Amino acid sequence: MISVDDSTDDEPSVTIRCQDNASVCVTLCDRFSFDADSVHYAVELRAPGLTARVDEVVAWIWDSDLAPFLEELAADYRGWDGERSWRNNDRDVAVSAVFGSGGKVGLTWSLRPWPTAAGGWAASVTTWLEAGEQMASLAADVRHFLAGEQQERPVSA
Repeated sequence: MISVDDSTDDEPSVTIRCQDNASVCVTLCDRFSFDADSVHYAVELRAPGLTARVDEVVAWIWDSDLAPFLEELAADYRGWDGERSWRNNDRDVAVSAVFGSGGKVGLTWSLRPWPTAAGGWAASVTTWLEAGEQMASLAADVRHFLAGEQQERPVSA
C-alpha cells in the first residue's frame, strides 16, 4: 500500500507500507532543492522496534535516480529471476528487489549513512507490494515526489 501525504504542512511525502505487515513502512519526505541539478530528501524506515532516518539523501538529475528503477520493476510485472538493486550516488540509501510467489515484489530498503566512516550504522526493512498496479503507482508517486509535483489522489467515501 502506497500513500501520498500532502496534508501536513503542505510538505509532500510518499509512504510505502508492507502489504503483509502495515507496521513496516518506508517514507520519503522533507524534499528540498538548492539548485536545478539536485533534489535532497529524507528517508525514514519504521518497523516494530526500529526507527531509522537518513537526512539529505541526494538525487542528481543527471544520474539514475530511484524513479526509473521502480518503473523498470513495474514494467516487469510478470517477474524476473534473481535480485535487482539500486543505490544513490552517495551510497547511503539502497533498494534491492526480488520477485516472490503470488506476484509480489519484495523491496528491501537499506540505510547506511557515512558508509566509509568508522562506527557507522545500517538498518533495513522489506516491504512487499503487488507486482502490477502497486509497483506502477509507487513508481509514479516517487517520480512526482522527486520532481516536487503535488500528486492528487482520489478520496474514497
